[in-house]
Amino acid sequence: MSARPFLDPRALLARHGLRPKRSFGQNFLVAPHVVERIAALCARDDDRAPVRVVEIGAGLGALAHALLARGASVAAIERDRELVPVLEAELAADVEAGRLEIVEADAASVDYRALFASRPAATRVLAGNLPYQITGRLLELATELADVVDRVVVMVQREVADRLVAAAGTKAYGQLTVFVQAAFTVRRALLVGAGNFHPAPEVESAVVELQPRRDARTIETPMFRQVVHLAFGERRKTLRNALRSLVAGEASAAVAADSGVDLQRRGETLDVAEFARLADAIERAKSA
Repeated sequence: MSARPFLDPRALLARHGLRPKRSFGQNFLVAPHVVERIAALCARDDDRAPVRVVEIGAGLGALAHALLARGASVAAIERDRELVPVLEAELAADVEAGRLEIVEADAASVDYRALFASRPAATRVLAGNLPYQITGRLLELATELADVVDRVVVMVQREVADRLVAAAGTKAYGQLTVFVQAAFTVRRALLVGAGNFHPAPEVESAVVELQPRRDARTIETPMFRQVVHLAFGERRKTLRNALRSLVAGEASAAVAADSGVDLQRRGETLDVAEFARLADAIERAKSA
């Protein structure tokens, strides 16, 4: 790990005559200790080398800089055309050496598999400070990459983090919770107060760490997704009523017995394993 000075976004903004864009949801992390903690979650001291990190929303390069210091190769995605030249100028030596790849693109439309495949890696990490407007879409993309990555480390609003770690039956528990927990084990790694950003947002943030589940592919089947959508689409209804388009009549009793799930319950009370059993039982009932 090489020693590098903190790349302070406030100094870079002033140097290049720029201001944060509200329309892009730009709140730059300006606390060196927080940046270093996130970098350490992404590229751990005990990781098998080489480490490849694909960063969503590189901004002015503070996290990329810290990751490079830890020996990782980085693909930095940034859609702001005014920030890309700053990244290219400030981190020119890393780009020239092949340690850093700057990708000017919308993070929701990037080919992440290609970015991971473009560099040899023993450890693959998806990281970034997710823009609030597209947090759900980017988390959905992360679930689709569960078979590619070794971990995901992302900053989200604290409210979203609460939803990701929520238990079945709680107020914060919902579709997002189920789909993310079906693909990953979720841990809230640290809380980040508004004062650590420039400009300071109106909400607190949190960093969550997602570790892929080995059984993710067998859980997230098309039937699983359909069952979850229907169950939460009509939250106030019992599963028997919410899932009537999939299973009804005498078949309902058979599905309940096969899955061990009482269809008089509401979907929000089921954990991931129960949703998986229910989806599998409906699949078997339909193919019988």
